[in-house]
Amino acid sequence: MEKIAMIGAGSMAEALISGMVEKNFIKGEQIWVTNRSNKEKLNQLHEQYGVNPTYDFEEMLQDATVMMLAMKPKDVAQAVAQINPYLKKDTLLVSMLAGVSMQSIEMLAEQSIPLVRVMPNTSAAIGQSATALAANSIASEEQLHLIKTMFDTVGLTVCVEEKQLDAVTGLSGSGPAYIYYLIEAMEKSATEIGLEGELAQKLIVQTLIGAAGMVSKTTKPPEQLRKEVTSPGGTTEAGLKILKEHQVQEAFIQCIKEATSQSKRLGLALAEDLEKEKHK
Repeated sequence: MEKIAMIGAGSMAEALISGMVEKNFIKGEQIWVTNRSNKEKLNQLHEQYGVNPTYDFEEMLQDATVMMLAMKPKDVAQAVAQINPYLKKDTLLVSMLAGVSMQSIEMLAEQSIPLVRVMPNTSAAIGQSATALAANSIASEEQLHLIKTMFDTVGLTVCVEEKQLDAVTGLSGSGPAYIYYLIEAMEKSATEIGLEGELAQKLIVQTLIGAAGMVSKTTKPPEQLRKEVTSPGGTTEAGLKILKEHQVQEAFIQCIKEATSQSKRLGLALAEDLEKEKHK
C-alpha cells in the first residue's frame, strides 16, 4: 500500500483512519484527506493521525493506490468528476456511499475500473463495526483482500454480493440505532421501577454485552438461549408475555424490512437523478 486518497472527512472516514493507523495497516503520512471546506477538521486529523490534509486534488490523487469516496451520497457526481482525470486502470476506487450503486459510479467515471462498495456502521468509531463489502468483476482478489483487511481494522468484515447491500444497510448499517432505541426504553423502565440512571445504564449495557457474547460464543440458537432463561411462571416469562402482546418481534422485523426498502428507494432515486444530469 503506497497511498490512500480519501475524499470526505466525516466521522466514518475518521474512524477508518484511526483504525488503519492504530492497527499499523498504513502510516498516517501515506493517507491524503480532503473535504468540502472544513479546514479545522482536516487540521485535527493531521495533528491526531499524521495524515496529509489538502485541497490540491492533483497532489492528493496523483499515483494514489486507493481512492475512497467518503462524502455525502448527494455529492458523488461532483466528487467523481474531480477524480476522473487521475483514475487509471489499476486504481482501486472504494465507495462508502449508502445507496449509490457501482453502476452509477461507473457511469459517472465513464470507464471500467476496479470498484468496491463498503457498508460499515457507526460502531467503527470504537473498532466494533459490522462491515459488508462487494466488488465489481474488475477488482482482483488481491484488491478485495486489501480492502477487507483495511476494514478489519475497525471491526468485523464480510464479503457479499452488491444486491445484498441494501439488506445489510437495513440490518447492520442502521442496526446500532435499533439497539440504542431499545436501551432508551430499558432506561425509561429503570426509572419507573426505582433504579438510578447511572446504575441502570451499567446493568443494561453489561446485559446486552453478555447476551451478545452468549450468542457469539455458544452454538445454541437465540431461541434456545431465550427458552433456557424463561422458567415457567417466572419473571422472564411474565415480561416476554408483554413483548408478545405488543408484537415487538414483528415490529423489529418490519423495521428492518422498511429500512432495507428505503435503501433501495434512495438508491433508485439517486440513479435516476444521475441519469437525468447525464442527459442535460
